[in-house]
Amino acid sequence: MGTVYAKTLIEEEQMKIDENKISLDKIKARVDKVHVDGVGRTKDDILAKAVKDLFQAHNFEELINFFLFLSTLGPEASPDGVEVTFHTVEVRRVVGGVNTLVGNNEGSMVVGMKLPNLGGRGENLQAEYQYGTKRSYGFNATVTKPFIFRGNPRITGAVFQHAADFPWSGFRQIDRGTLLEVAFESAPQIHHSFRWEGIWRELKCALPSTAFAVREETGHSLKSSIKHILTRDTRDNLVLPTAGTFLRLNQELAGLGGDIGFFKQEFEFQFNQNLGYDMILQGSLMGGFMKRTSLDKSFNIADRFFLGGPLSLRGFMMRGVGPHNEDNALGAESYWATGLHLYSPLPFRPGKGGIGELFKTHLFLNVGNIGNFQFSDDYHQNLITLLTNLRLACGAGIVLSVGHVARFELNYCVPIRYQPGDKLNPGLQFGVGVTFL
Repeated sequence: MGTVYAKTLIEEEQMKIDENKISLDKIKARVDKVHVDGVGRTKDDILAKAVKDLFQAHNFEELINFFLFLSTLGPEASPDGVEVTFHTVEVRRVVGGVNTLVGNNEGSMVVGMKLPNLGGRGENLQAEYQYGTKRSYGFNATVTKPFIFRGNPRITGAVFQHAADFPWSGFRQIDRGTLLEVAFESAPQIHHSFRWEGIWRELKCALPSTAFAVREETGHSLKSSIKHILTRDTRDNLVLPTAGTFLRLNQELAGLGGDIGFFKQEFEFQFNQNLGYDMILQGSLMGGFMKRTSLDKSFNIADRFFLGGPLSLRGFMMRGVGPHNEDNALGAESYWATGLHLYSPLPFRPGKGGIGELFKTHLFLNVGNIGNFQFSDDYHQNLITLLTNLRLACGAGIVLSVGHVARFELNYCVPIRYQPGDKLNPGLQFGVGVTFL
């Protein structure tokens, strides 16, 4: 009986605590005034847009979600009125630094300088120089002007120069150009980018052994193109998501001047499903095609699609899938690839709650195809064409998230199906980048 009596006392105390709990969403509150301290050059219309959602609050819980200092107003305020104060520190007029960048299986050092909020409405002027571990380098100067209209439109202009080696294809590419971009949101999480690019491209032989088929396409070319990029991203993490989907559609039309002319369509889709027990199922699908748009303009090896490597079709060398000539990848006009992954924590969960959460083990299955496919109005025949001469690989490995902006992969790969001329990479394969199949 004593035990039962003690339990009853505990239950009574718990009931008293529950009775004294205050439900914040039941407390009426409204914002009558907003103060922003510490602002110097930022304009009032920008501040008004940033805090306008506060005036839609109807209860105290909605206000608390903003993590602000709140105080009641004087007699002139509404009965439930509160005063909101932001204590801010504006970004310095000149910001610069040196950092590292990881992507496309390469590391780079980036030196940059930025002039933020130039006119007080979010304008930015930025210049960067980048040097990579594989003889790549780049320079760009960018100016961005956002607007406070619906859809958060933004205009960006840039001039740039980039150079990189493509030893798998035997050439070095140098791009010098300019671009003008208009970006906006048509709906929440749906982003559009309309871009014009003018690029003077120079292709050089990177090796004495460069294939003649590649040498024929070296030299100078001028490309003027317009692009539309639509993106919808609901993932909870860019590198190792546990839920959400990602969709990107990219259309490009080249030939508005210059000697390069083509139409290119490319897409990428990814979904993530939590299976419980910290196990994540991920599926992805990507593909693209391109075609010539006029008889007097064409395209070259710098425009075609490539497939293979630790960032796309694992178990194959970089650009190791598809047409080759004398060991140099030539690229193709169409491709598709899909991947299925099962992610799980490290065995026995070492470092749980800390550094161990940055590591995942995964099993994967990759399938894809690439080639200069000839399509017709017969959709059944087109499907057969795409499924002929498939490449297939599977394996297992470890994934490391680096700052939630890039990831390392160390996989053991088993190519199962391949075609003559493909370059295989069975066994251990290392990859580093941002976007993986």
